[in-house]
Amino acid sequence: MSTATMAPSQSPAPAQIDLTAVKSRQQGAWSSGDYAVVGTTLQIVGEQLCEALDIRAGQKVLDVAAGNGNVSLAAARRWCDVLATDYVPALLGRARERAEGERLAVGFREADAEALPFPDESFDVVVSTFGVMFTPDQERAAAEMIRVCKRGGKIGLANWTPEGFVGQLFKTIGRHVPPPAGVKSPALWGTHARLGDLFRAQAASIEATQREFVFRYRSPEHWLEVFRTYYGPVLKAFVTLDTATQTELEHDLFSLIGQFNRSGDGTVVVPSTYLEAVITRR
Repeated sequence: MSTATMAPSQSPAPAQIDLTAVKSRQQGAWSSGDYAVVGTTLQIVGEQLCEALDIRAGQKVLDVAAGNGNVSLAAARRWCDVLATDYVPALLGRARERAEGERLAVGFREADAEALPFPDESFDVVVSTFGVMFTPDQERAAAEMIRVCKRGGKIGLANWTPEGFVGQLFKTIGRHVPPPAGVKSPALWGTHARLGDLFRAQAASIEATQREFVFRYRSPEHWLEVFRTYYGPVLKAFVTLDTATQTELEHDLFSLIGQFNRSGDGTVVVPSTYLEAVITRR
């Protein structure tokens, strides 16, 4: 049978994803608002991750996609040699302010999680909380974390799960502002299966535990005001939509809060599951 005869029945090749463009849009989203306003409420996650990692004083710790530095500060409190990195300079600035305010020794460097500017096996511990999971090229970001971690060292992660509140928040936003075609969901990092795909080949062990972080706000309206003003992905979603669709998104977000809220008194007490992972490099 000739090639000409076969061609019509063949499926078209998948379109190439422009990951550089996706990353640029993501960087713009995280640079908008002021994530630090939300990020500081998550400090307990960084503290718990450091305990799960059983980090030791004097260890070299790299915080990847550090945001406003929750894990960096937690590690510095434990007398580690800490370097915080992010591709949003303003967020590193907020982390620096926090470190200076608490008189903690933390280094800072602007860096892309998918191209870390460090030699192989430079750090005893490599960490990321709700950061590296948002990289468009997940395989490359995971490979970079493995590369810069010493053999026998540990990689510590905290990633939102697909079924938890934040995972459902992004799903809700996606119904109104569809994500780029072909880009894997960040919430996959919050699953055992995906962590295995990304790290098993270079891991001596992967220990993953599902935990909860509880969002606490004065009311659903207060939560939305804070996230719509300061949390880049929510802010950008509203800016993108016309007035009528903004109202629809607002309605859907209030409905989502209602599904998860356990306060019973008009305030917001919303648990959101995340996967805490400790990966020991082989």
